[in-house]
Amino acid sequence: MKPSEFDIGLEFICGPFWWRCTDVGTRTVTAIRLVEDDLVWYEGPPYMVEEVVLDEAELEDAHLSDAEKIRASIDGARTSGHPGFSHEVVGRMMNEKLDSDPYPRKRLLQFDRVRVDGEILHPYAARRDGRTDGRSWIIRLYLPFTKEWAEVDESEFRALPLSTPDAVSNRARKM
Repeated sequence: MKPSEFDIGLEFICGPFWWRCTDVGTRTVTAIRLVEDDLVWYEGPPYMVEEVVLDEAELEDAHLSDAEKIRASIDGARTSGHPGFSHEVVGRMMNEKLDSDPYPRKRLLQFDRVRVDGEILHPYAARRDGRTDGRSWIIRLYLPFTKEWAEVDESEFRALPLSTPDAVSNRARKM
């Protein structure tokens, strides 16, 4: 969904949770998560539960019903061309993430990037760069199409363009 599709009070599912919109901006929506049994918690403003800002990227996964979300997930999996992640790959990424130093810029790890050759880079963890006394970071990557593991300097990774559905489709066609 796009921010323009929201109104204050609209309830929607985004990720695994149901939310209620409390404010609409140009590029964001502010919402409260609907997890409490007592509706008193949702009276406001001010609200007694945390308001969370959801940006455009997060709102792409917003839907008005469970059925709509399921249909979109099935359609996305069928048409994206993304090869997905095996159980072994997910396990390794989670273990390495747990064993790594706390990375201060976690948001950088939420978005895949596209290398100059069109390869999709999936960031999953970071480690301090031992060559710089730990002042800079190395981003740990999985390349889902080639099933390879890689690392790149944070500054180099940050400079790459964000992956898009078109970039994934283009990469899938090269297989």
